[in-house]
Amino acid sequence: MTQSPVPAPVRTLSLPEFVAMLASLTATVAFSIDAMLPALPEIAATLSPGDVNRAQLVLTVFVLGMGLGTFFVGPISDAIGRKRTITGGIVIYVVGALAAAWSHSLEMLLIARFVQGIGASGPRIVPMALVRDLYAGREMAKITSFIMMLFILVPALAPTIGGAIAAVFGWRGIFGAFVAFGLLGVLWVILRQPETLPPERRRPFVPGALLSGAREVLSDRDVRFYTAILALGFGQMFSVLSSSQQLYAAYGVHETFPLWFGAVAILAGTGSVFNARFVMRLGMRRIVRGAYLMQVCLSALMLAALLAGFVTPAGGLLAVFAWNVSVFFIAGLTFGNLNALAMQKMGHLAGMTASVVTALSTVGAVSIAAPVGLMFDGTARPVVIATLICSGLAWALMGRTDDQI
Repeated sequence: MTQSPVPAPVRTLSLPEFVAMLASLTATVAFSIDAMLPALPEIAATLSPGDVNRAQLVLTVFVLGMGLGTFFVGPISDAIGRKRTITGGIVIYVVGALAAAWSHSLEMLLIARFVQGIGASGPRIVPMALVRDLYAGREMAKITSFIMMLFILVPALAPTIGGAIAAVFGWRGIFGAFVAFGLLGVLWVILRQPETLPPERRRPFVPGALLSGAREVLSDRDVRFYTAILALGFGQMFSVLSSSQQLYAAYGVHETFPLWFGAVAILAGTGSVFNARFVMRLGMRRIVRGAYLMQVCLSALMLAALLAGFVTPAGGLLAVFAWNVSVFFIAGLTFGNLNALAMQKMGHLAGMTASVVTALSTVGAVSIAAPVGLMFDGTARPVVIATLICSGLAWALMGRTDDQI
């Protein structure tokens, strides 16, 4: 397949610094979710004692706000530039974090988290468009894999940091860390990263152009498929993530949950390392399809073990841990590739494509994860079944995409 021509903006940052900067921005999202995990029991006891499962909505509402925000962030960045859009997103993110810290009801906290999620769409989406401004094809996939590796490794520290902050300052203190984390990332961009979208390549932010660009993006058959596959992949990952604190508590490791979750993240991060090393040789599509087939097999085995009574809260912790690692390992193998595949033919609409793909996949993921989380029954059955279904559908859809990349 002929790759889209790549423009040549000035690249003043070294590649390691460029990757580290973008990883810090996208890690804002992971930190904003994973640092909350140890605080969920305290939030549930304080704001929702009658239904502790509702505390999981603190995670999914944030993701929903981020998903809806991405409908607009990409086109805005196409109109006013990447740096200004990232800055505006961080400002909204900080306002939402401050409001969350002052919340005195679950409803108020959920509204604040929704606003915070809208702001997080800036550092979540614009880095993808920024990478597409400078790179394309498998080179882009390699860079996004490194970024996703750090994105996935953030959970190794986030629950421990969140738990330590909550132990000293309570769950409200975690939002102060969000403010500091966001400001650090945006200062890095402002001080070090040149604008990658010159004025002559910008598209006006008007409803007609917005709808026209969205139609052009969604008119591509493969973009639609990759968006659906991303929704399934994020859906299974967020399902596991939102239930993880309760799941590990049910298996008897409530106090050491941050350590177990950190170990999951560290081991799973090797998926992105593997992808970055072999994507140039094997190709993006082959890796993604093989990864989802592997997840289907592992989840089918896990479900069979659960139904047969071999994995129980009394003695199934290591099996749950190993399966949990597999879910996040597969994320490292697939997400960077799927984003690069979706963006491959859309270099002239990088911001719009990033917005449409991420918005639809994120909203789709929330529609999967929210009900799965609320169905938690003290075992791994709901999330394993959801993962088996999502991976099976993702594998089947990959079989219908273009086989040339």
